[in-house]
Amino acid sequence: MPIDPSYLEYPHRSYGMDHEHYAWSMLTSRSPVAWPDNHRLAVWVNVAVQYFPLNQEGKPFAPVGGMTTAYPDLRHYTLREYGNRVGIFRLLRAFDQFAIKPTFAVSSRLAERYPYLIRRLVERGDEIICHGWHMDAPHFGGLDKEDEAALVEKSLRVLREATGQPVEGWLSPSRSQSEHTPDLLAANGVRYMCDWVNDDMPYRFETAAGALTAMPLSMELEDRFIIQANLHSETEYADQIIDAFDYLYAESSSTNGRMLALSIHPWVLGQPHRIGELERALKHIAGHDSVWSAGGMEICTAWQAAQA
Repeated sequence: MPIDPSYLEYPHRSYGMDHEHYAWSMLTSRSPVAWPDNHRLAVWVNVAVQYFPLNQEGKPFAPVGGMTTAYPDLRHYTLREYGNRVGIFRLLRAFDQFAIKPTFAVSSRLAERYPYLIRRLVERGDEIICHGWHMDAPHFGGLDKEDEAALVEKSLRVLREATGQPVEGWLSPSRSQSEHTPDLLAANGVRYMCDWVNDDMPYRFETAAGALTAMPLSMELEDRFIIQANLHSETEYADQIIDAFDYLYAESSSTNGRMLALSIHPWVLGQPHRIGELERALKHIAGHDSVWSAGGMEICTAWQAAQA
């Protein structure tokens, strides 16, 4: 039987997007973006500093990268902790060696458990954004709005108190959101979120509590996704980062400016057999002119200025 015409009739049925969060536009038709000092390519390296509870509940789904065997899954738990005790310091040395300015997405529960690590990151002067409460506390459809509001408020308050920073960026655990998450983020002083991966550039995102900037943090170029989900080697990881950089760098010469966004996990790339491949990719990036390595809020602010 043919579909009844009413099937295609709903409030936001329109050309482009079927919602009012952001306007539809082609990347190539947008206004020019000139990064500071006329740099062509912005490089945003986001380091996920995560806490995975050993007594993971996994409701309504298991956290991405979380425990996989019966409690107590010490094998996977201690590997994640290795990243926060050992691997992250290898990353810090690599960033400093190649003048890369990272952003750190921190689980607020980790800030309570690892005050020394938080002090170290704060002393570096790098931006810290909120990665939710911990990796087993997802935001999802069906979560009571009041419960989620309390979770967002607690996560931001604890991290702001621990770091002394305004904490204006947000990356949800497992990049998961409910229909209320963007509204709650804006209402709690968040200025940009990193969960939506539907673009190569920042874009304006409307909420009931005011506008956010969506800062797409590529999942395709994420270390965990490439190495663990796609089962590629660390050498192939570095090759893919270099390929992405080369393409965006070339594209930025004739278009409106571009952004390379990399998501890194200390427990993945901080391993002694992988860190060298990250260093190879960073060396390649650092060897080019007109590349601006900056924190998430710096890039967000520069993009906003270019839209004025």
